[in-house]
Amino acid sequence: MRRVITRSAEAVGEAAQAVSVEEFEHMRDRGAFALSWQANGLRYGIPIEIDQWLLEGHDVLINGSRAHLQKAQMRYPNLLAVLLTVNQDVLRQRLLARNRETLVEIEERLERNTRFAGDLLASNPQVFALDNSADLQHTVATLIGLMDKRQACA
Repeated sequence: MRRVITRSAEAVGEAAQAVSVEEFEHMRDRGAFALSWQANGLRYGIPIEIDQWLLEGHDVLINGSRAHLQKAQMRYPNLLAVLLTVNQDVLRQRLLARNRETLVEIEERLERNTRFAGDLLASNPQVFALDNSADLQHTVATLIGLMDKRQACA
């Protein structure tokens, strides 16, 4: 599912729906989002259509927020929370290549990433850590295996 972000449509790195802050707030006020939050100076929303897709029995993958995971778990008790982890050097290189943040912002983000990931895994045993340091195909195969294993246990 594509999330809605108050980021320029020209920004690279994610197939999200870009909207203005005003449009985002209007959508939120109309009830267009199942989940919404603010982070990194931006607003993010998960469209309400997720609820219908889940009712129809579909698996839905979203890019959420570590800081707002508890809110998502309360709304979706059967949620499979996966924390993508990345080697710090690999993450630094990816952020530099993306060219959306300054060097200072990247270093601050790396520090936050380390702190948040450790805290989240320590406080929430239902979260699965998935290393995304290797190539995308490996990460996707591991994620699909995790989802298949979870469904087999259900």
